[in-house]
Amino acid sequence: MKLTIKRWIPLVGLLGVFIVIGVFLSPEKLKEYPAYVSESPSPTGVKALYTYLENEGNAISRWSLSPDRLSRKESGQLLIMAEPFTVPDQEEMEEYEDFMRRGNTILLLKDNPKGMFDIKTEMIDSPILPLVRDGKGNTYETDALSGVRLEEEEGDKVLLDDVDGTIAYKTDVGQGSLIVSTTPAWMTNGSILEKDHLSLILLLLKEGGAEEGTILFDEFLHGGESGASLATLYPQWLLLLLLHSAIFILLGLWMQGKRFGGILTPREEMVRFSDERIKALSAWYLKGKQYRASLLIQADYVRLLFQERWGIPTSKEWGDLKEPLERRLQTVSEKEIASFLTGIKGVLNKERISKQEYVMWSKRIELFRKEVEDR
Repeated sequence: MKLTIKRWIPLVGLLGVFIVIGVFLSPEKLKEYPAYVSESPSPTGVKALYTYLENEGNAISRWSLSPDRLSRKESGQLLIMAEPFTVPDQEEMEEYEDFMRRGNTILLLKDNPKGMFDIKTEMIDSPILPLVRDGKGNTYETDALSGVRLEEEEGDKVLLDDVDGTIAYKTDVGQGSLIVSTTPAWMTNGSILEKDHLSLILLLLKEGGAEEGTILFDEFLHGGESGASLATLYPQWLLLLLLHSAIFILLGLWMQGKRFGGILTPREEMVRFSDERIKALSAWYLKGKQYRASLLIQADYVRLLFQERWGIPTSKEWGDLKEPLERRLQTVSEKEIASFLTGIKGVLNKERISKQEYVMWSKRIELFRKEVEDR
């Protein structure tokens, strides 16, 4: 075993060297970012808008925690939801609504926001004109419009619309408000400087009070607390150490002869043996405490062996067997033979035999049986 371990140590060390060299010499791959993430510099990210607001002096930060941890004391905050990956469950939706009721605003930009905050939408054909109008009648040119329009209710304030319907509106929720827009593509890095997209996004931000309070980019709905991968959570040296540890453990288990795979069914569970009847009789004798009857059977069997092997008649008394047994059982002392013959006669004449006596005499009879069969 020691020699085997010594042979494996250089191999494992060489493997570790190759892994280290591969980690440091492999070309660094471009990091892939999900769409609408505030840290993403890709065309589908929104880092440009985040950086712009940060440079303008706005109090801005990223929010990657669950909504139940949003501040319950502070008000006047603007939480931006840019194309959430999933629809929050009922409990999370209630937390977001409580956040708005406390005097905060949520700006939701989603191609089809149906299913969130009881928003109603309708589908349209391809937009006729790429022109958008605000509440004051000013028109804006755009080249990215969704095929979904919003159905506002009485009391809602229409912020943006076109000839096909409402694109963005604002509704009161408690002391706060909800702003909904179907055009998240306007704020992406690749589109924000196209046409009047920046002006339209700033209009929505201004309506949400971005110039006065804190701006939060909601990253919880982009993966949040559980969105980070293993490679980003832990440094490469730690991952490499864990890999080496796993290799050593596997090699150690293998060299110790640990079993891998399914359990083999013992042959005894599948095959019926010829001594089942004998075992059943033995169990019956033990449970019924038929110790004397069992000893008689064992003694008669030994007497039968004496007759078959050495011609000693079974009709002879136990006391008359001393001389022929002494001549043939040279490995057993005369004293032990005499003790056995005297004792066996007495114990077989008893009406009841204890378990201790039964065990002791069974062993002594078994000793003589083996001596006879081995000769």
